[in-house]
Amino acid sequence: MNIAANPVVEADQTVYLKDYQIPSFLVDAVDLNIQVFADYTRVTAKLKMQRQSAGDLVLLGRDLSLESIILNGTPLTSDAYQLDTEQLVIQNAPEQVMLETVVLIHPESNTQLEGLYQAADDLFVTQNEPEGFRKITFYPDRPDVLSVFTTRVEADKKFPVLLANGNLIEKGDAGEGRHYAIWQDPTKKPAYLFACVIGDLAVLKDSYVTSEGRNVALEIYAEEKDIPKCHIAMQALKHSMRWDEEHYGLPYDLDIYMIVATSAFNMGAMENKGLNIFNTSCVLADEEYTTDAAIMRVQSVIAHEYFHNWTGNRITCRDWFQLCLKEGLTVFRDQSFSEDLQSAAVQRIDDVAVLKAHQFPEDSGPLSHPPRPDHFVEINNFYTATVYEKGAEINRMMATLLGKEKFRAGTDEYFKRHDGQAVTVEDWVAALSAGSGVDLSAFLTWYNQPGTPKLEAKGEYDADAQSYTLSFKQSLKAHAKYPNLKAVPMPVALALFDAATGEQLVLNSDSLFENGVKDGVYLFDQAEASIVFKNVTAQPVVSLLRNFSAPVDLEFNYSDQDLAFLLQHETNGFNQWQAAQTLLENILLKDHNAQVYLDAISSPHLLPQLVNTDPLLASRLLDVPSEGYLASRIDADYNPLVIQAKREALLNAVAQACKGFWKNIDQELQAPAEFSQAMGVRALKNIALAMMVRQGDESAFDLAYDKFKSTGNMSERLGALKVLVWNDAPQAEKALIDFYLRFKGEALAMDQWFMIQAAHPKAEAQSIAYLTSHPDYDLAVPNRIRAVSGGLNANPVNTWSFGVEHFVNLAQYLDEKNPIVGSRLLQVLSRWYTLAEPQRSHVKAQLEALQPLVKSKNVTETLSTMLSVA
Repeated sequence: MNIAANPVVEADQTVYLKDYQIPSFLVDAVDLNIQVFADYTRVTAKLKMQRQSAGDLVLLGRDLSLESIILNGTPLTSDAYQLDTEQLVIQNAPEQVMLETVVLIHPESNTQLEGLYQAADDLFVTQNEPEGFRKITFYPDRPDVLSVFTTRVEADKKFPVLLANGNLIEKGDAGEGRHYAIWQDPTKKPAYLFACVIGDLAVLKDSYVTSEGRNVALEIYAEEKDIPKCHIAMQALKHSMRWDEEHYGLPYDLDIYMIVATSAFNMGAMENKGLNIFNTSCVLADEEYTTDAAIMRVQSVIAHEYFHNWTGNRITCRDWFQLCLKEGLTVFRDQSFSEDLQSAAVQRIDDVAVLKAHQFPEDSGPLSHPPRPDHFVEINNFYTATVYEKGAEINRMMATLLGKEKFRAGTDEYFKRHDGQAVTVEDWVAALSAGSGVDLSAFLTWYNQPGTPKLEAKGEYDADAQSYTLSFKQSLKAHAKYPNLKAVPMPVALALFDAATGEQLVLNSDSLFENGVKDGVYLFDQAEASIVFKNVTAQPVVSLLRNFSAPVDLEFNYSDQDLAFLLQHETNGFNQWQAAQTLLENILLKDHNAQVYLDAISSPHLLPQLVNTDPLLASRLLDVPSEGYLASRIDADYNPLVIQAKREALLNAVAQACKGFWKNIDQELQAPAEFSQAMGVRALKNIALAMMVRQGDESAFDLAYDKFKSTGNMSERLGALKVLVWNDAPQAEKALIDFYLRFKGEALAMDQWFMIQAAHPKAEAQSIAYLTSHPDYDLAVPNRIRAVSGGLNANPVNTWSFGVEHFVNLAQYLDEKNPIVGSRLLQVLSRWYTLAEPQRSHVKAQLEALQPLVKSKNVTETLSTMLSVA
């Protein structure tokens, strides 16, 4: 039997990238007949196959009851094939194969939310990435087997909606109160992109005419009551389609594009060809029911899944080790799209904040892995921030180095070469290099190494020579599984500022050319290097890693005064934020004096000027690193209480330093009609309200309660509710009851109700027990689980005390019911080994006690990796 890139293996086995072999058989065409009944579903699959290489005919299948199998017109008896719990093997199969199988499956009892499952009483949906299709029928379920799918869906007429990939070619009556629909997708695709939906849903319809003149029907399916909340998603879809044409020359290729929203979905969304299935949290958006951040996320995820049509669907992955190929590139594309929705600086701040909060800690812990892993036990465990966010940063670095025109030439070459193919990271980099004329092969090292590189830089000014020298050195933390770590290319964006005037220096073009700096970017691709700037008449202040031009941990001999200078004088908002964050880390982790920061942030030249021009940026400059992020910067003897106390003291000091500012913001700043500006005003007003409480302003609770009652905007309502609940205000209980009664029929709003209470800084075990025993808490709905668990994890003091038991028990329960979610929630505890004693030993004991109680590959692999730390 050939070793596939993604075979199902026993829990103690590992799959390696180096063992990849091409499949023995390809599938030219697939005819599916999916008949849904009350207590079972019958799936008939007809596969037209041809041999590609020597080996057995291997079809993967899990939880399938085989009724019959016919090979080239001849029914097979059980002695003609081998069947176990994971695969069906036919030896000595002919060169050309017509294979028909009939299986029974049980979506009505499928709690793992993979394959075909019943998401609600009136809804069946699929989720097949990465290996769910094998739970629908026997198939060579690997991404390098691409085929044309024709799908007949049949069900009772109480399910009026029958959808599948592609274009609708026929529908009709099936007798006995049943009906059918036949869909055909003319584009070859792997099985993980197959989708079907059977249900009773309402639909929002629109249309779009592509740059090629194709009239595309656009349809978003949701519950009837939620259709009014789908308009923002529809506009985002049309914006995405136009954006992809304008920026990449990529028009849509089918006659219809459909989105289906369901709350019973493990992921955010899935890019199935022409029929995207979304978590409701990534479709439904309305200022009354969802926050500004949620609205931005909806627009971003709509774009992400649409962009996959070309970067993931038309060109897909050869194997699952290449997951970062489609996800990293598509995240980079959706981030670029989102820069049109708010200021580019704020978008970059938000993207880097996510990277540092999630990917950097992953890189520094036992779950560290390269963007393209070279081995895995359970591929679902590698849908990680490293694959997505770090993968996006690698693409951003190459785009930065090339510039817009050359990057577009490279992507054009990629689509020209590989449309309709399953490819590798090497194929992507080779096409980008060929199209742009720039050799980017050195960037492959980024894909193959774990860890966040450290970039050490030093600046020295020579007054006599009037020169400024920057010295660079890079290193990576040793990794037992990757002993031969190499230097990586780092585009280092930089600028020099006049320390006296705050003006950015215009550098001599000759010196730019001589030291390798081009358009403000220096490509540092060695272990050590230096560059010299000439004709610099005074000691400058240097801004390094502008716009976070490489995903590295920068160490530079900045003084706190230099950072405060950059906070006030940098010409790009992201760079201001980065300076502030570095200064805050010095204060919170290195015990630097906070006064330099307080003086800078309260300067009349900073926030008061930004409030009217870019209130959203002003709100971001008030970000203080979270306790969770600060914890990720500590490798040993971490005491959550100490970090919490330092952070609280700093926030209190900020509240006092800007004392008159907060009430003025609350009373005088009005939200304009334009969304991104209004979003910034609301963010600032929420911060101001929280700061007024820290000042001891007795009117703050009344202001918060009045705003809570009067506003029609969810961001304002939740901002006020947090102030009341997290400070145990006299009005807190009334506000919680009011919110519940007002929104009890709105699942996404209720998720926020659960999250706010779970995130109470002084929550106790009883608080979480109350929420998890509440009638509206549902362990079958991932969104509700994440609401409570995410809220709890917002406070590391709580997570590492009573929260450990919550996450361990949840992982044990979900190990059988929904191991994908169980594994991901358990990863919250991955940096247990950094804790100070006795917490460290206490948590380790709880994790070790869990080991014999779990069986799924998802949870077992995650737990074993977490406990592998010495």
